[in-house]
Amino acid sequence: MDEKAGMNFSEYVAILSGNTDLLDKAKLEKQITGLESEKQAFNRSKFSAKYKMQDFTELLDSTQSRLNRMSLDWGNLQQRIQKRSDGTIANPVLLDGLPPNADIKQIGAKLNQFADKARTGGQYKEIGTLYGFTLLVKTEMSEKEGVDIRVNRFLVQGEGNIKYTYSNGIIAKDEKLAAVNFLNALEKLPGYIQQEQKKIAEIQKDLPVLLEVVNGTWSKENRLSELKTELAAVERKIQLSITPEIKEEPLEQAEKQKETPKIQESITTTKSNFLPRSVF
Repeated sequence: MDEKAGMNFSEYVAILSGNTDLLDKAKLEKQITGLESEKQAFNRSKFSAKYKMQDFTELLDSTQSRLNRMSLDWGNLQQRIQKRSDGTIANPVLLDGLPPNADIKQIGAKLNQFADKARTGGQYKEIGTLYGFTLLVKTEMSEKEGVDIRVNRFLVQGEGNIKYTYSNGIIAKDEKLAAVNFLNALEKLPGYIQQEQKKIAEIQKDLPVLLEVVNGTWSKENRLSELKTELAAVERKIQLSITPEIKEEPLEQAEKQKETPKIQESITTTKSNFLPRSVF
């Protein structure tokens, strides 16, 4: 009896019967059941790892593509960027409806005008350029407590076809802060690039582990096969020990049938001896 794992019903019956073959059979069945359960868990893990690896591979491709496009945008910005004599970055925003030489206040006021009056119907509308990047506005609708809420969000898009925002695309009421919204959005590019690089590094670290699980084989297959062979041998041994008893049954019944008439004759004779004699 296993003090830790306990004893199942078949083992209990085997012990009470006193037949060691039955006990061996019960032990083998218990080991086989445990190994088959372990094998099923291994196969489930392998199946899960296969699909997870497919997802990770697709995620790696999309993340790498996004990183490449962001790097392209950052490279373009670095080539086109202009600096003032004091070293600060210039903000040559060109907006529809404003002259090329518009100052910061004019730019900020125009952006606030777009924020108040733009109606794009959920589409992106071009409103200007900055360093070759396209400036966009999009009207988004939402509902809160039964009231329709309209919000205009501002974005900047480069050659990489990725849209960047600052302050979630909301233009500040202050004209100076509003004017630098797009420049602030582009200056966040290095941080975005770093995040994508980190994601790629994590995926590349996990992929070999998943691949090892997918290509792995269960190490106890031979042991399971051996146990099944042993079980088959024990079952044959048990069957052979039972078969002779089955063959003898008909002979025993025949002997009993032969003895039955003799017993009945003896009983009849005994009864006749005790019957009263008739008086003639």
